[in-house]
Amino acid sequence: QVQLVESGGGLVQAGGSLRLSCAASRSIFSSAFSLNTMGWYRQAPGKQRELVARIRSSGITNYADSVKGRFTISKDSAKNTVYLQMNSLKPEDTGVYYCNAVLYGSGLSEEYWGQGTQVTVSS
Repeated sequence: QVQLVESGGGLVQAGGSLRLSCAASRSIFSSAFSLNTMGWYRQAPGKQRELVARIRSSGITNYADSVKGRFTISKDSAKNTVYLQMNSLKPEDTGVYYCNAVLYGSGLSEEYWGQGTQVTVSS
């Protein structure tokens, strides 16, 4: 089992910045060759949950087109923590942001979610 604890959400004006953090209860990125990933998803009211950004053990990152150039995902493997730096925020970035971890081993995968943190961007 892995517990994911998010922090850093809040209310910000359009054009502002926020930094989200997600701390895992155990090591996720113990090896650069691991397929394990951590990422951030968000869900706006009335919409489906969507991928925002994710990062692999190797450091390879993926971003949703809507956040490219504005958001940066990073990890601190020693602290089992992933960060999402969000700049130039827009009202459409509003939603609940969820931390996600996918662990691979012995041909199986396990997926974990955090409790979510609210991000509200006012116009």
